[in-house]
Amino acid sequence: MLSKLEAEVLRNVEVGKVYSLDELANLAKMNRDAVMKAIFLLQEKGFLEIYEVKKIKHVVSEEGKKYLKEGFPEEKLLKMLSESSDLEELKSKLGNEFQIAVGWLRRKNVLELKEGKIRLLAEPELVERRALEKLANGEEVDEEVLQVLEKRKLVERVEEKSFQVKILKKADLDLKEAISDLTPDQIISGSWKGKRFLKYDIRIPSAEIYGGKSHPYERIIRECRKIFLDMGFKEIKGNYVQLAFWNFDALFQPQDHPARDMQDTFYLDRYEEIDYENVEYVKETHENGWKTGSTGWKGVWDLKKAKQLVLRTHTTAVTIKYLAKNPEPPQKAFCIDRVYRRESIDATHLPEFDQLEGVVLDKEVGFSHLLGLLKTFFTKMGFEDVRFRPGYFPYTEPSVEPEVYVEGLGWIELGGAGVFRKEVTEPLGIKGKVLAWGLGIGRLAMLRIGLKDLRKLYLPDLNWLRSLPVVKR
Repeated sequence: MLSKLEAEVLRNVEVGKVYSLDELANLAKMNRDAVMKAIFLLQEKGFLEIYEVKKIKHVVSEEGKKYLKEGFPEEKLLKMLSESSDLEELKSKLGNEFQIAVGWLRRKNVLELKEGKIRLLAEPELVERRALEKLANGEEVDEEVLQVLEKRKLVERVEEKSFQVKILKKADLDLKEAISDLTPDQIISGSWKGKRFLKYDIRIPSAEIYGGKSHPYERIIRECRKIFLDMGFKEIKGNYVQLAFWNFDALFQPQDHPARDMQDTFYLDRYEEIDYENVEYVKETHENGWKTGSTGWKGVWDLKKAKQLVLRTHTTAVTIKYLAKNPEPPQKAFCIDRVYRRESIDATHLPEFDQLEGVVLDKEVGFSHLLGLLKTFFTKMGFEDVRFRPGYFPYTEPSVEPEVYVEGLGWIELGGAGVFRKEVTEPLGIKGKVLAWGLGIGRLAMLRIGLKDLRKLYLPDLNWLRSLPVVKR
């Protein structure tokens, strides 16, 4: 015997014909969810077969929508050519879009660059715009043009899944009412007596329900924070923009060090006074070692360079400033925050990333305490095998690079650590030894989550986020 839902689905269909879910919903005058429930029941009873159909569809990307709204780079260039043909002027006006525009127009053989001028050889046919407009309106687009749009990342491939239903047979439609949900009114009135109840089939797939949860990267940051708080550390914060003095000079990093070049650091075109009384001691330490027993870097220390503002390249700029203001031991502090470097974007590097920085200031601490502290942290983060290999940093001696062993990947380096040199601590009036470390949380998260591409941590990929467990150990 068929339920009312099943009978309504079969009422107006033809045997041997294939229907989509929407077609069945229209014929039965029911919503898609009710039809979905009915067809799985009917399939169990042999009345129909269900096929899952996958279809690749092209949709306009965000970049493509921007081009449709603001114009293609080549369209902008063609418009400007009516007013000027000067290469440098056009490059200045178009900015980053200049190379894109020139590249695509030269592919069409309609553009010539000669003696600092741009000359249009023929009026180009801009088929890409028309194709993108057609795609945005749901129309078909020539495959060759579609490949060009996809190469330019103006369209994206989207996989659509749907169900097709083939009717195998029909039956006498017994529409005797069956109760699917027993209501309080039916119980009170007794109207349920003598009625047939719809059977509940646990094999019918239900809609997936995704509970709310924190982003996995945020969970790992919170886990790191908790470990250090539990070990008695104080969390500190600082500004993204710092004086070069705190980012480099206070750490005894020479002013001609390669890491301070424009290629590695984001400099601001702004200078501020250094509000710190021991600037002169730092200057002398750089030039001749001051009273530290060092010979310094034997160069002229430029105060103006130290006054320039930078986007901090490490959170050590925050911890060293904290120690300069709190020079008396004991001190235990850490900072988890964003830092910036001129990095090329790839699977393991980003120009903006998070760093975990920490310091311990005390009179009776040494290198072995540093290694023990870091090993404790990595063990608590779930890494059983930890080792340290010698490293070099301008402001620590001795220095090490901690590594953890990951099955299938081998030994992975996760940062740097060491004991601050006297050239760092003494000019700032810091009394005691300082253990310091800086760890890249992004790489740590990649290992914990099992990622091969750091960029995935920042993508709004809901399917990937839903697939990740709340807790992974």
